[in-house]
Amino acid sequence: MALKATIFKAELHVSDMDRQHYGSYPLTLARHPSETDQRLMVRLLAFALYASDGLRFGRGLSTEDEADLFEQDPTGLIERWIDVGTPDPRDIRKACGQSKRVVVLTYGRTVDVWWRQHGEALSGQRNLAVLRLPVETGEALAALASRNMSLQCVIQDGIIWFTAGEVTVQVEPEWLLRPDR
Repeated sequence: MALKATIFKAELHVSDMDRQHYGSYPLTLARHPSETDQRLMVRLLAFALYASDGLRFGRGLSTEDEADLFEQDPTGLIERWIDVGTPDPRDIRKACGQSKRVVVLTYGRTVDVWWRQHGEALSGQRNLAVLRLPVETGEALAALASRNMSLQCVIQDGIIWFTAGEVTVQVEPEWLLRPDR
């Protein structure tokens, strides 16, 4: 018998001073049985960074060829494709061909090895952004995970403050690759 996803509810309040975007988002996230709390919270952070009314979560880890998060234009074309972790470079290149903007938000202890192996080849993608979260930040975000969350996210000057209750995690992602402007 297959294990079922665990459902998480999050009320996310975003104040993004960098983009002048402010909103509240009642979110339901399904955590695949093989997904960690850290990956779940990095997906939630990715949503906060690019929050909009059109941003949606993908169907999950078991669905290949689909973004972790995506945003479509009114015609159905993908405006933004967001993956978390260290995806296969072939999948990233394919996403770059299918969408206007692609973002990879990397985290964990294997990022440096992944970037050394694939960074040069990925650098040729003009619409690709790659950000790295410090290892400690990913672990601190994982500690915020609970089945029912109320989160505040404030973004200013590229720094993110993620707050749940009395605990605030400061997130300072490092740009590994910025897209051409």
